Amino acid sequence: MRSTRAASAIERLNNRAETRQYSMLRTSDERFILTRREAGHPMEKLNEALELDEFVAFVNAYGPQKPRRVSKLDVQFEKNMRNKKTEEGGGQE
Repeated sequence: MRSTRAASAIERLNNRAETRQYSMLRTSDERFILTRREAGHPMEKLNEALELDEFVAFVNAYGPQKPRRVSKLDVQFEKNMRNKKTEEGGGQE
């Protein structure tokens, strides 16, 4: 059961990379190692053995990241915040 979170993190990484080249090894002391397999190359270990939480954080940060979805409301809110900051900053000088 412990490895379910790790396996899910690997699945998300493979989806982001649009390949099936990443997998994991589980050591006898319940630590995890991220590996990459490419055709014609030997298996490559990408990290040292990590505890579950550290491994999941490492895998989530590794590889290509999905762009954050931004709505029109988010864009408008950020624009309003920038305008508010410039108005406040302009009056202090």
